[in-house]
Amino acid sequence: MAKPKTQFVCQNCGTVHTRWAGKCDGCGEWNTIVEEDPMGGIGSGPGKTPKKGRPVALTTLSGETEEAPRVQTGISELDRVTGGGFVRGSAVLVGGDPGIGKSTLLMQAAAALARRGHRIIYVSGEEAVAQVRLRAQRLGAANTDVLLAAETNVEDILATLAEGRRPDLVIIDSIQTLWSDTADSAPGTVTQVRTGVQAMIRFAKQTGAAMVLVGHVTKEGQIAGPRVVEHMVDAVLYFEGDRGHHYRILRTVKNRFGPTDEIGVFEMSDKGLREVSNPSELFLGERNAKAPGAAVFAGMEGTRPVLVEVQALVAPTSLGTPRRAVVGWDSARLSMILAVLEAHCGVRLGQHDVYLNVAGGYRISEPAADVAVAAALVSSLAAAPLPSERVYFGEVSLSGAVRPVSQTAQRLKEAEKLGFSSAMLPASSAEIPKGGRKGWSEIEGLPDLVVEIAGSMRKLGKAEEED
Repeated sequence: MAKPKTQFVCQNCGTVHTRWAGKCDGCGEWNTIVEEDPMGGIGSGPGKTPKKGRPVALTTLSGETEEAPRVQTGISELDRVTGGGFVRGSAVLVGGDPGIGKSTLLMQAAAALARRGHRIIYVSGEEAVAQVRLRAQRLGAANTDVLLAAETNVEDILATLAEGRRPDLVIIDSIQTLWSDTADSAPGTVTQVRTGVQAMIRFAKQTGAAMVLVGHVTKEGQIAGPRVVEHMVDAVLYFEGDRGHHYRILRTVKNRFGPTDEIGVFEMSDKGLREVSNPSELFLGERNAKAPGAAVFAGMEGTRPVLVEVQALVAPTSLGTPRRAVVGWDSARLSMILAVLEAHCGVRLGQHDVYLNVAGGYRISEPAADVAVAAALVSSLAAAPLPSERVYFGEVSLSGAVRPVSQTAQRLKEAEKLGFSSAMLPASSAEIPKGGRKGWSEIEGLPDLVVEIAGSMRKLGKAEEED
């Protein structure tokens, strides 16, 4: 009798090894390789003969197309992130840190849809029915017709979903707790996660029900399990936030039916998550206009303009190597801005500690914040505040030039709506509305920024002397 074959699979990245090893060759993690039976799970079977394939009909790219029908929740921030609501027959993966509010948001969405007459099924694999009911009572969702189950077996869940009328939305919390009889491995392993997700996606495509899957994240912030899960689903949403702040951000990473890099902002309270329709007011709510080293950055998140305060503190150092601390921005990009300021603008920061912070715990990822960061650094070094009614944006190159960024008009419109009357932006910016250049300072290079800030500081000093 032939010896049964086994394979060794990394539980972190899914790399298959021929033998056990302490360190995975794919991701470099230690003690993540587990022995699994390849005869169970997806794409395998004991001695099955492959059936003969049948030809499928081919068509052309031209033809009639229909817009994907959506299920709108009524929660505008959630509908914005998903592109207008959950698409019927789609699978959405939601990830986030423990306790960040994933289950709270989905319970509120389920209750909102149930009040609109939709059939919603909430399957919890981590909590008992009584625990989910307690959360629903706290959120004011206990009086809705959300159907609840506490189950982890994939076959039992599919049999339950197949009974009665087709559900409009199914929430699985979470995919790491699912296990199937067809896979001979423990729950949470790569094989079990892949098997469970494929079964749920198959049900969604066949029935037209929208499927929301909750995923755990690793210590690096990535969704745990095989990376192929993010490729299998139609949309990937990350729920971000700092427990030290009361706001949460739902960010789109992938969306086959809508825009990516879209965000929805929520505020955490004892009654659940509250929508924040104007996040710029949230991030600028406690701003001190007279403090040096503070610049307002006009940024973009997807199609939404967001104004946020960039804070810098430059202080003389007593250490041999100056300290560089960054919160909410890329530390490597800060080093580049410091080098450009010193090489092309004559701003000496080599003997100073530099601390950079984005107010409110917000994180900036676009390079358009370069000009705002440079302005905050120069302001802190000179110990003089910047004009309180001005916003800054623009990308800085290694030569010291300021490059234009996209969606200039939307940034300026948001700044004007919040009462900012001037802006410092690249001189070659496109999409600038005509007739609105009165309060704008257009710069071609970072030296122009330093000269402009120095001139504003001299005017401010003269005004204070006259007073």
